[in-house]
Amino acid sequence: MVTGVFYHPSFSRRSYLTLGTRLKDFPEAFEELKGQNFRLIISPPVETELILKVHTEDHLKGVEQDSLCSTAWHSAGGVVKAAEMVYSGELRNAFCYIGAGGHHASRDYFWGYCCFNDVILAIRNLYDKFGRIRIAIIDTDAHHGDGTRQLVELLNFNILHFCLCGNDYTSKDGLKVDVSYFSHDYFNAIEMFSGRVEEFKPEMIFWYFGHDTHVGEYGDVGLTVSDYTKTARRLKDLAENLCSGKLVVVLGGGSIPKIARESTLAIIKELFKK
Repeated sequence: MVTGVFYHPSFSRRSYLTLGTRLKDFPEAFEELKGQNFRLIISPPVETELILKVHTEDHLKGVEQDSLCSTAWHSAGGVVKAAEMVYSGELRNAFCYIGAGGHHASRDYFWGYCCFNDVILAIRNLYDKFGRIRIAIIDTDAHHGDGTRQLVELLNFNILHFCLCGNDYTSKDGLKVDVSYFSHDYFNAIEMFSGRVEEFKPEMIFWYFGHDTHVGEYGDVGLTVSDYTKTARRLKDLAENLCSGKLVVVLGGGSIPKIARESTLAIIKELFKK
């Protein structure tokens, strides 16, 4: 099976101003992957019926009226399609590029360059088609995935949600965990997730990856492309051992084109490896 890479040409044009033209090197940059075991898939738009299972009508109207959310439908749709294809066995794993983010989008509001909650929409679609499968999410974007956390709780999803962000918190059931970048070594935190996910035994893992954590980025926590590659290797190994390799990586925050190109391609190359 191959790795799926989900992308839409609109992502390389200006959408949200903070993200700007960070993907300006694409799709030409995919030439670097030529001959590798991957399949480039154009992200389809997400269906309105699915959006309204997660977000309110007022939320949808707000996104429709925000010109900076023009890429939101294809951004979320690619994640939804990737998750379905990985879970059903059509793809080994997947990397999803986006034009508008997801993890700050809640039930009825959106902010922080996020419009629709792509990962939650993907999980809702999986639940509808395959039942309430066990899902684990690790979010290593520089900022807390507050919208994802709210929706996991509101929709009563049986999910392990582990977020590296600015605070430390663990829920009583141990399924909602925040680990601060400032009080923990990054790779120790990754191993904390590893321990919890091995106990939880998910059927699929989502990695919400943001290169805003890179040195020089707007959420700089001192990470580099080599750190992202090492993380990808660890999470891929976890997925191989726990859920037949079912790993979906979703691009989060970041603004610098050079870092966007180097980091995402490095992760995709790691996903190819056997």
